[in-house]
Amino acid sequence: MRTGLLTEGGYPYASGDAGLWCDRLVRGLGQHEFDLYALSRSRHQEEQGLLPLPPQVTRVRTAPLWTAEVAGGAVGYGRRARRRFTEHYGELAAAMCTAADGGGGTAADHSASGAVADRFANALYGLAELAREAGGLGAALRSDLAVRTLERACRAPGAPRTAREARVADLLTVTGHLERALRPLSLDWYGEDALGAADLCHATSGGPAALPGLLARHFCGVPLLVTEYGVHLRAQYLDRGPGTAPAVRALLAAFHGRLATEIYRRAEILTPGNAHARRWQERCGADRARIRTVYPGMAADGFTEAGESPERADADTLVWVGRVEPAKDLVSLLHAFAEVRRREPGARLRIVGSPGGSEGAAYLGHCQALAAQLFPDEAEGAHAVGCNPVSFDEIGSPDAPTLPEVYASGAVVVLSSVVEGFPTGLIEAMFCGRATVSTDAGAVVEVIGGTGLVVPPRNPRALADACLALLRDPERRARLGAAARARALELFTVEQNIAAFHGIYLEIVSHCPVRRDLLDASGAPLPFAAPAESHVPAHWPATPTWALPTTEPAR
Repeated sequence: MRTGLLTEGGYPYASGDAGLWCDRLVRGLGQHEFDLYALSRSRHQEEQGLLPLPPQVTRVRTAPLWTAEVAGGAVGYGRRARRRFTEHYGELAAAMCTAADGGGGTAADHSASGAVADRFANALYGLAELAREAGGLGAALRSDLAVRTLERACRAPGAPRTAREARVADLLTVTGHLERALRPLSLDWYGEDALGAADLCHATSGGPAALPGLLARHFCGVPLLVTEYGVHLRAQYLDRGPGTAPAVRALLAAFHGRLATEIYRRAEILTPGNAHARRWQERCGADRARIRTVYPGMAADGFTEAGESPERADADTLVWVGRVEPAKDLVSLLHAFAEVRRREPGARLRIVGSPGGSEGAAYLGHCQALAAQLFPDEAEGAHAVGCNPVSFDEIGSPDAPTLPEVYASGAVVVLSSVVEGFPTGLIEAMFCGRATVSTDAGAVVEVIGGTGLVVPPRNPRALADACLALLRDPERRARLGAAARARALELFTVEQNIAAFHGIYLEIVSHCPVRRDLLDASGAPLPFAAPAESHVPAHWPATPTWALPTTEPAR
């Protein structure tokens, strides 16, 4: 089977998102061929180069989303092409400026939502067909014509108030963003020598990464699989913070919402990484029957020794591991530990992690100052050196050389986040057989599944009570730790992830095979040129058995 793997800002580049799980997927499915189609986000990412690729990767094609140059920028449109562009781009903008979102449960709500989705989809594919015929959309997406077309849609009767209030600067910002998001329409990836030759397109996220898969499906009938371990639409909402103009925020949210709806409608199967992502997909119109939750796979081998040696833990130590940033709410953790320390004077807290950017560095400094204020250095006697019961380390330091050793050093692993996606650190602690106390954020409850204690976020008293309950009950800690390790090994390993995708690949290809007309040298069709067994994953002999010479029996 030939799979077109579609990525944005990640694999096969050495830096970026989703590189590790994509590499494990490709290497784990060695019986299939992979063509990689990657959209890069920055010059720095391209300068970092590509990861070493396994032999089953037969082709790599890349395109930038960050450059100022526009694909097909030298293409000039005639009058007819300009008219087609204005029509399709105007329909796209009008769909963005239509308030119907189908939020109600009535038949009229769903009908209105479907009409808007169809209008957006027709405009999107109309632009793609124009790009294919004219050699690219070129500079048209950044032209004055595009800005004026968007302005007409924003000023049209029935447009939302935020769209009607868009200023010229807002329209220019939105037009620039749409140009970058729609660049895949102008790529030459959709012929029979590219994505058209694939049996399956697998997009590793929504948004621009899935757009080439939509077009391959539209032009060539190639089925589409979309995996979302982080919901692209949610990320777009969060990226448009309070500093963004309301009109820009509303228009871009509408565009990405309409695009997500079309992706979810057309994908043969969607594979969210957790129930939180699944709910986003269902809210945007995905059919529940086509959704398969596939958890991210993590390598468990490095944590085996710690998981099989629970006696290595210090019975009085709490451990926190992660990236230091405000969303992790270490302030609440420190206040909770103050209560733990008051009731259990021998308790200690290890905070292990690196700051996330300049904001994280400032937050780390604030947490260290708070720890010094809450826990003045203590000494056993007048002539002893005092020490703080809270320590701050980074992985690789003398006191925290490796992740498994850090997890193994504590009796209880704590997660105190107020915002959390898929908690990989929690799964690492589960691999190590450690009992956990976590806040109810993101996919935490789904991951824990009853093998740890969960408390509300921003509640230091509840966090302290849960930590004390486990510190004072070693038998309960041991039971929860063993159950957590068994759950992690069953659900969250690389092997489980690869096996799930292998089955999904076969399911899609068996139900949605690509119909291709194979021709002979003269251009005439070849009937039965692609037998059904050609889709079965196996290594077939170069010469079929019926073509081998036979030996007549002796007479």
